[in-house]
Amino acid sequence: MAPKTHLNLIGGRWVAARTGKTFLNINPARRDDIVGEFQASGPEDVDAAVAAAAEAFKTWRLTPAPKRAEILNRAGDLLVQRKEQYAQDMTREMGKVLAETRGDVQEAIDTAFYMAGEGRRLFGVTTPSELRNKFAMAVRMPVGVCGMIAPWNFPMAIPSWKLLPALVCGNTCVIKPAMDTPLSTLNLVQTLVDAGLPPGVVNYVTGSGSQVGTRLVEHPQVAAISFTGSSEVGSIVGQTAAKHFKACSLEMGGKNAMIVLEDANLELALDGALWGAFGTTGQRCTATSRIIVHRAIAEEFIAKLVERARALRVGDGLDESVQVGPQVNRAQIETSTSYCKIAQDEGAQLRCGGKALTDGAYANGTFFAPTIFSGVKPTMRIAQEEVFGPVVSILECADFDEAIAMSNNIPYGLSTAIYTRDVNRAFRAMRDLEAGITYVNAPTIGAEVHLPFGGVKQTGNGHREGGIGAIDFYTTWKSVYVDYSDKLQRAQIDTGE
Repeated sequence: MAPKTHLNLIGGRWVAARTGKTFLNINPARRDDIVGEFQASGPEDVDAAVAAAAEAFKTWRLTPAPKRAEILNRAGDLLVQRKEQYAQDMTREMGKVLAETRGDVQEAIDTAFYMAGEGRRLFGVTTPSELRNKFAMAVRMPVGVCGMIAPWNFPMAIPSWKLLPALVCGNTCVIKPAMDTPLSTLNLVQTLVDAGLPPGVVNYVTGSGSQVGTRLVEHPQVAAISFTGSSEVGSIVGQTAAKHFKACSLEMGGKNAMIVLEDANLELALDGALWGAFGTTGQRCTATSRIIVHRAIAEEFIAKLVERARALRVGDGLDESVQVGPQVNRAQIETSTSYCKIAQDEGAQLRCGGKALTDGAYANGTFFAPTIFSGVKPTMRIAQEEVFGPVVSILECADFDEAIAMSNNIPYGLSTAIYTRDVNRAFRAMRDLEAGITYVNAPTIGAEVHLPFGGVKQTGNGHREGGIGAIDFYTTWKSVYVDYSDKLQRAQIDTGE
């Protein structure tokens, strides 16, 4: 049976790419399972999508925000109804287990309802004027056409973080999903269409970063870019956007540390370490890729974590008994394999895993064994560079201060965690850890949609997704003065009169 062919959405019409080319979306757990055929678009397709978005912006920006919000609310209701099917689709194309893909869809549901609520808020500022008989306020205005480049690891949740706040703020959008996971983003876009979104308000174009992403970033009619991906690519996106004076939100890499102090609830810390390191097969920007353990408990902690990691069941995420799915493609397997060799060459001790799984049921997929290294030093590449696979490094510390220093000694600053029963040390960690997110007695993963999400250093450029941070990015401030004095009043000059 031939795979279903999916089209781009441009100006409210589902159309083939002008290139005439397509690509296949493949199940990473069973490489012979073709999820679908998608458009390998080019710059001309992006131009058409941006033109459609620019035209739609003329009327969408004038639609009252509560009316825009009603569409998001209906979309949330539809996502609730379709949650299981969309989760199944996502597991087929991305690999992570059903419990996690259901959570991914739920995150889009939560974002839809949260952002729908913002349709009756979008608060501005009123303030006293320094002059008599004059009114002063600041209001939020939409930015315009927003270009969005989404990753493959959360292929519905992260597009929802981008699309839904942009829409409620009155912007129109062109979104490029990752080539590994175009179906989940399509499902979100289709849901918005079914909820009554007008033609051209959201446009969906699939294809490569070089052909679609680059044109989207460079296009003169695109006012803002939202990018989630690697720091290397994000640096290029940011520089290009700056050259064209575009607003640009970058959410990039992480090398997230979980600190386990000697007074920690050890069983709780082990549960958190296992979930943080191997949830989503380690393919999260917030994954717990470093565990900094106090020397007094390190031996016991490592032994128990290795035992639990070896017991994890790896396999097809559609099997409800599986705990760790495949990596998304062969390139990710090669990256994980490469870093395991680098770690051993630098002197780290491999405690479990360290290799691709290729025998028997694993032969037709891209699976990697849950991997733990001990004896890792802070300067080793395995402790500094993002692997984006089920590979965790364990470092040992002498005390709290050394743990904080180790955690901060990286180029990234996304997520951090500390396990301790000492409230004083917990609050010092909240203050001193260099990161956009800090968890106390929980692992480094698990963001909630109503809080800002993002990081510092090479993780981001200061903007945030989620919550009011997203509203801030997708709006621009306009200060408005109404002078009802019926005479010329000059600010700063006439204030003394």
